[in-house]
Order: sequence, then C-alpha cells, then structure tokens
Amino acid sequence: MGSLPEVSGQLVYPSVKRDDSIVEDYHGVPVADPYRWLEDVDAEAVKEFIGAQRKLCNEVLNTCSLRERFRERITDLFDYPKYDCFMRRGNKYFYFYNTGLQAQSVLYMQDGLEGEAEIFLDPNKLSDDGTVALSAYVFSENAEFIAFGLSSSGSDWINLKVMRVADKTWEPDTISWVKFSSIAWTHDNKGFFYSRYPAPMLDGSVDAGMETNINLNHKLYYHVMGTDQEDDVLCWWDMENPKWILEATVTDDGKYLVLCITEGCDPVNRLYYCDLSSLSNGISGFGRNSELLPMRKLVDNFDAQYELIANDGTSFTFLTNNNAPKYKLVRVDLENPDVWVDVIPESSSDVLQSVRCVNESQLIVCYLSDVKYVLQVRDLASGSLIKHLPLDIGSVLNMSGRREDKEIFINYASFLTPNIIYRCNLSVEDPELEVFRESIVKGFDRTAFQTTQVFVPSKDGTKIPMFIVRKKNLELNGQNPALLYGYGGFNISITPSFSVSRIVFAQHCGGVLAFANIRGGGEYGEEWHRAGSLANKQNCFDDFIACAEYLIRSGYTQSKKLSIEGASNGGLLVAACMNQRPDLFGCALAHVGVMDMLRFHKFTIGHAWTTDYGCSEKEEEFKWLIKYSPLHNVKRPWEDSAKDGVQYPSVMLLTADHDDRVVPLHSLKLLATLQHELCLNSKDNKQTNPIIGRLDSKAGHGAGRPVQKLIDEATDKYAFMAEVVNAQWVD
Repeated sequence: MGSLPEVSGQLVYPSVKRDDSIVEDYHGVPVADPYRWLEDVDAEAVKEFIGAQRKLCNEVLNTCSLRERFRERITDLFDYPKYDCFMRRGNKYFYFYNTGLQAQSVLYMQDGLEGEAEIFLDPNKLSDDGTVALSAYVFSENAEFIAFGLSSSGSDWINLKVMRVADKTWEPDTISWVKFSSIAWTHDNKGFFYSRYPAPMLDGSVDAGMETNINLNHKLYYHVMGTDQEDDVLCWWDMENPKWILEATVTDDGKYLVLCITEGCDPVNRLYYCDLSSLSNGISGFGRNSELLPMRKLVDNFDAQYELIANDGTSFTFLTNNNAPKYKLVRVDLENPDVWVDVIPESSSDVLQSVRCVNESQLIVCYLSDVKYVLQVRDLASGSLIKHLPLDIGSVLNMSGRREDKEIFINYASFLTPNIIYRCNLSVEDPELEVFRESIVKGFDRTAFQTTQVFVPSKDGTKIPMFIVRKKNLELNGQNPALLYGYGGFNISITPSFSVSRIVFAQHCGGVLAFANIRGGGEYGEEWHRAGSLANKQNCFDDFIACAEYLIRSGYTQSKKLSIEGASNGGLLVAACMNQRPDLFGCALAHVGVMDMLRFHKFTIGHAWTTDYGCSEKEEEFKWLIKYSPLHNVKRPWEDSAKDGVQYPSVMLLTADHDDRVVPLHSLKLLATLQHELCLNSKDNKQTNPIIGRLDSKAGHGAGRPVQKLIDEATDKYAFMAEVVNAQWVD
C-alpha cells in the first residue's frame, strides 16, 4: 500500500457537472452558482456525486498508515464508565450511565443514593444500530409519567412518547414532527405543553431529517394524556410572525404558563404568560374556533434575553442581559410590571452563566471568569453570597436540582478529567462539593500532561484567550503536530471538555492541543459576541489566524504541521480561514459547516442564523457575506505571484445525510468547488494536498450519534490528519 504523499499526487477526482447558466443577481452583482443542483437531496445525480466522493475518501483513508492504530487506541480508551447527574423524582433517583462502549447511555432508576440500580429506559433496544437516541425527557409533577423525545439518525425531528414510571409500561400516546421544543407538564399531571412545526411534505424516497424545506410556523400545543395527537389543543401561535420559535415553561407552583419567544439565535426574547388557574374551563376549551390561550405580554420586544429562574406568587426572578452584557439577576412583580429590581447586579469582569433555584430559598450561581467556571451559593431573596464552591479549571457540563431539592449534583469535566459527579448537600450549615462518582480512563495518566492559558493579541490588539494542552516534557522546537480548535459564534462559549481522540493524538503523536476563545462566542458576554457577528465577523477569522501564528511563533509547531478544526459555525470558521490563509495550515477539518453564506437562510432553520450573520437579501449585509463566504472565495493561491509555492492545506469536509440543522448541501457544494478550482481546472494546478469529503449516513449534526460512529469518525479524521502532517506514532 502506498503512502498518502505518493497517492495524493495521483488522486483521480471524480468529474462533476457544472451548470454555468445559474447566475443570480444580488443587488446588481452577478454571482454564479454552478453547483446549485447539489441542493436537491433526492436527485440521482446528487446520489452519484456522494457515492463517488465516498469512494475517493475511502481510497485516501486506506493509505493512512496510522488508521488502525488510532482505531484500536481510541476504542480502548473510550471504554470507560460515563455518568451523568443523579436527579430525584418522586421517591426515586434517576441517572444516565454508559458502561463504556454502549451505543447510547442508559437511564437507570434506584431507591436512595446507595440503592440497587435497575434499568429504567434503554435506548439501545430501540434500534439495531444505536441510531435512535433519547433527546429530551421530563417527568410529570407527581413522577407518575415521563414524557421523552426520540430522535432517529441524528435528525432534529423527534417523536414524543410517554412511559408510566411505576411499571415502566409505554403509554399509547405518540406525538410526531416535534422540533426545538420544551416539554412542560401541568401540575394536575393530565398532560403537557410542547411545540411543533407542520409536518414536511415528503415523498417515499426521502427520510425525515433529509429534507431541506424551511421550518416556519412553530405552534404551541397541549397534549392530554390518553388522546390522539390530532386532538391536541392548539394553545398559541402568531400567524404574522412565522419565524417565531416558542418554548413553554410551567412555573414551580404550577400556576403560570410562561412563553419564551425567539426569532433568531440572538440572546433576546419576548416574554408572555398565562395564569392557568384563571381558565374556568381548563386548557381543553381553547384551540377551537381560532381561540387561543389568553397570553399577557410582560416583555413584547426583542431587546434583551430573559430566562425564568423562580417565582413566588406574582414575584418573578429572571436572568437577563438587559443593560447588562455580562448578565444579571432581576425581579419583577406581575402586578407592577414596569418596576424591575436588580437582585444580583452585573459583574464588571465575569459573565453570569447560569442560575438555578434550589433548597427553596437558595441559588446555585455559575460565573465564567476568563473562560473558567466559578460556582457560588447565594440567597434567593437578597442575592447575597452564602458560599463559594471551589472548582479546578474545567467546565460544569450539567447540574441537577430543583427548588424543592436540598441537594444538587454537578457534572464536571476538564481537558484532562473525563467526568466527575459532585454532590452538594445544601441542608448543612457549611455545604461542600463531595465527589460522588468519578470516571477513570485506564491507560491515561493525566499527571503527564499540562493545561495552560495564554492571551494572544489579535490583528486589532484584542487579547484572545487560548488554552493549550500538551505533555509536560514536550520540547517546543517547532516540530510538533498541533491541532487548533475554534467556534466563535452565537454567544456560545468553548470551555474545557474531555476528548478521548484528542488525548490519543497528544499521547501517541506528541500533539499539541489548542482551543481558541475567539470573538463571536459568549466567553465575555454579549459585547464579545457582538464583536464577532454581523459586520464584525472578520474579527473571528483574524482572531483564529492570530492564535495559529502564536502557536508557530512560540515554537509549538510549524505551518505544515498545524491542523485546524471546527464544527457548524466552526466549520465556517475553518473554511474561511483556509481561504484567507492557505499558507498557514497543513490540514483543515471542517465539520457540518455553513459554507454558502448567500443561501443558508433558505433551508430548514437557517433563517434563525441571520441574527449572527446577516442576510444576502439585504444589500449591506450581502456585502459583508460575499467577502468571506467559503463557497465564493476559493482561489488558486499559486496564481498570486506573492504566494509562489502555496497551495491549500489537506482538507477533509465532514457532513452527514440526516443533518437537518446545517444541511449537507453546504459541504457538498464547497467540496465540488474546491476540487474543480484546485484539482481539476487547469493543467498547471499545483494542488497535491488531497481534498476529500467524509459523508456519513444515518447521522446528523452531531447530537445522538452512537458511540461506534463517534469512534469511526475520530479514527478517520485523526488518521488523515496525522498522515498529512507527518505525525509519528509513539507507544
């Protein structure tokens, strides 16, 4: 078997038809779209294109000398026990647990914290290949029932089902075509609120999750237990605002329905409520003859975000960024809705990440301080500090505990710590975090590694935080392979997390791992987010490029050994950066990326992203988008005399057939464009680095993927990366 460098120069890329007649006028600017035909997921030509690209990808991967070593080692290290938080419901405790290599984690139930555990719900029995995942679950108030969502093949569509807790029997209730929905039981335990879109029009050859039609007209329904979905009560929607997305919550006292309305992905929402106790005929009397629930408007604009934390009668407590880009806790009385009072004022430096009401009158408050978590216990009434709960540098992945609970459980992880479940008993005078469950990865000595944080000056001088993980004894001689990961969008913070595959790369290839907290994320609040969105999106790419240059300048690596990786908005980041600086990277791994910035808003939920990107239908925003859209900025660098000898890095675009979040056509169109422009378009092309697409099946945007698919993908991308940057394996 030949090596990849030998094969890459001989790769035969599949010829792909171009339709040069497709030219669209954007505000007087003609823009060609020769691969628009790849948007038709059901077309035979598209299926042939995907088949040819899979064949090419396998051809390349079969030449990667470390592929089986990565597969064996990743599988071996992945086989460790994985816990999630315990949660008390009724007189039972429930928790998710995976023995190691189970396709999906299993929901267990037990009496007391030390009781004998029994399987309550095993998603692995719902499909032969583990591609049916449990995506949401909520217990009824009396813990008699659990309503849960099942997702197939990674799609965002879920089916809601109901189980009776006592005997684990499935109720006949089934609700289909649910997406982006909460589940909120009424306290009489007779039913629950949920939201859904109209069912898409599908023909027999397209599975749910493979369609690309736009998601509009989200509606709030109430399902009465024991009835058919067609009899569900339509509670609320706004026909004049088809892009609105509805999320319902029932307050802890059961009296109020609170409706959070969003239109895009910005951290802003409207806030409506309904006093359920005032409905003389109950909920079932509505939804007929166009009569909807009588919602009252507490906040009727999209100026800020409001997240319900607690209520005491008509006094409501919210987490908000209203005049507080780093967030604060506020309180308002529904009987005096114009007066809002600060409970926990905005911090001058730290972001108030989350707040949870527990032990009746206390708050668990989580701050993000320079991308490091800070945990506190505070008083609900006054907001005053009761106790710090110290944590090492890492992330709070999950927390369980309701207002009635006197204990909480916290799921913690770091770059070098896979999983610790802490328990905190809040009923004692001096509560402490106690290790309740801890996962140990056999064959991995975390004391041999170190994590450091640096602050890198970007192009405009802004200091960008970056974590660097490496072996303690690694020599910084510029010869090490390195992987730089980033995201930078939608107010999402990239905090420390554990990854077996990254650890294998660092442990056996001497790899340096770097995580750049670039602008566009939420690491420093809404101002940091805004500094990397809309007209400021180029800041994201400048920040990422500056972090790459720092790694080279500081002796961690060199350009030909530096790989970059990102997913979704991070896939856009990787693709835009390799267009702008092809000389800076040796390998680019772009997962499920938004690549066509002129048409993304036309597919599934893409219209919600215009709050971060803008929209090509507006002239000013088109001018922002066309400058960096990956699909529209592929150029042959060797045609620039200043870039003599430069080619694109080795590229792997990764997507999946049931990704109905960022639909696969983005990656397909960019893949065709890259191969045409760089590998097929002229006799003098100098692109010898491979450009391939890994196109998975029965998988989606990432959530719910079974363990074996995670291992397979990690094996392929790290084997490819190691081969093209010439990383050596050391046992």
